Amino acid sequence: MCQIEAKRMFKMRVIAGSKKGHALKAVPGKSTRPTTDKIKESLFSIIGPFFDGEKVLDLFAGSGGLGIESLSRGAGEAVFIDQASVAIKTIKENLAACHLEDQASVYRNDAMRALKILQKNEAVFDLVFLDPPYKKQQLEKILLFLDGAGLVADGARVVCEYEKGDFLPDICGRFKKIKEAHYGITVLSIFEFEG
Repeated sequence: MCQIEAKRMFKMRVIAGSKKGHALKAVPGKSTRPTTDKIKESLFSIIGPFFDGEKVLDLFAGSGGLGIESLSRGAGEAVFIDQASVAIKTIKENLAACHLEDQASVYRNDAMRALKILQKNEAVFDLVFLDPPYKKQQLEKILLFLDGAGLVADGARVVCEYEKGDFLPDICGRFKKIKEAHYGITVLSIFEFEG
């Protein structure tokens, strides 16, 4: 009974939009902590709920659930980055299952190295998801880099997911925190870029 309930907890799906109801695979193993459907639903009600061609960066992508949800809700394209090969495989499988490969780029790389490559390629994003492993938080450093590197458009939003007890300032470079929400041990902070 407990095993069935545990499996049910990590069952993920696309919640809304053109791919609503599509099941998503979680990354095998315990190294990745997927965003639950409940948190995802709350998050997108704050930042969306729907989009119109925006460019999305899912930096610690894991299974790709947040970027895929954005594409389903009308974002134009998404870049998925993770340093684990098993996560990259899972993202590609989830994109294929949702028929979203044409709107996505998937790269295996360290977060900071990936951001430097994106800067060199003059990429600019409207929406960024930062959901790093709780033990490896560098959210403030990444926000400052996004600002200084010109990787975000004016009015862009960055969603930071982190553990309760960690701290993010209300102002970080030209990013201003516009919303903070708590879900058990998880905190979501949403920043808006004022370029």
